[in-house]
Amino acid sequence: MRSRYLTKLLGAAGAAVTAVALLAPMAQATTPAPGYSQFAGCPSPSEHAGIATCQTATITGGNLHLGNKETPITNPITLSGGIGPSGGPLYYNSKGGLSKAKQKVNGGVIGLTGLTWLAEILGSDALTLYATAELAGTPSVNTVEDVTLPLKVHLENSTGVLGSNCYVGSASDPINLHLVTGTSGSLTGAAPAYKFDPATEIVKGTAGKFVDGTFRAPEAHGCVLTLFGFIPVNIDGVIDLASGLPASTGNYTTQNYNIEIVESELVYP
Repeated sequence: MRSRYLTKLLGAAGAAVTAVALLAPMAQATTPAPGYSQFAGCPSPSEHAGIATCQTATITGGNLHLGNKETPITNPITLSGGIGPSGGPLYYNSKGGLSKAKQKVNGGVIGLTGLTWLAEILGSDALTLYATAELAGTPSVNTVEDVTLPLKVHLENSTGVLGSNCYVGSASDPINLHLVTGTSGSLTGAAPAYKFDPATEIVKGTAGKFVDGTFRAPEAHGCVLTLFGFIPVNIDGVIDLASGLPASTGNYTTQNYNIEIVESELVYP
């Protein structure tokens, strides 16, 4: 790798992991050069000018604790796109961005709402709850130790008990994660261990860990109890009460991740 780029790539590496996508229209993807297919989500020069570095990352585990409810990250989440020479927003095309990976929520719908009588009507198997993290604004990228990521969490149930638009957080009141690899609250993260592949000039980072133990969890919205065709009943307040939302303290997240980084001109020569 050209020496003038190595420091920049390592400095922006962790930032690129969680600055997953600027909320902008996605362009049609261009095919990367052979050997760089994992960077297909990174815009080519014709799709977005000014991209210097392409990245693809996978969150392999961790958790997200909001209020008094915890969601383990058990299904990998893929993040991909490209950044400018000094970091900043991560742009992506139609093959990139943040994958929508559903995570099973501990306690299910009953744990979320406190409505124990639902089990008598539907049975516990029908009340499994999933959470999917989605962007709720534009990520702010500083360095490997400093990333702000606004999210909203989509709460879903296979039987549609909560309706189709049940969220914690929104564009106007997001879950603002300030992710660091150092210390945040009582949590301590870890920067990835980087290794350079001279054949492809790809920098590979493994076993990184982002943490945030200081963010605020907003209230639920758009959640409606929908049963047997009856008129839906808004249960935002019920969820907030049972889940301890909104919560100014006691929230935390850990995100274990691996990442690959390379110069854009190698992906699109």
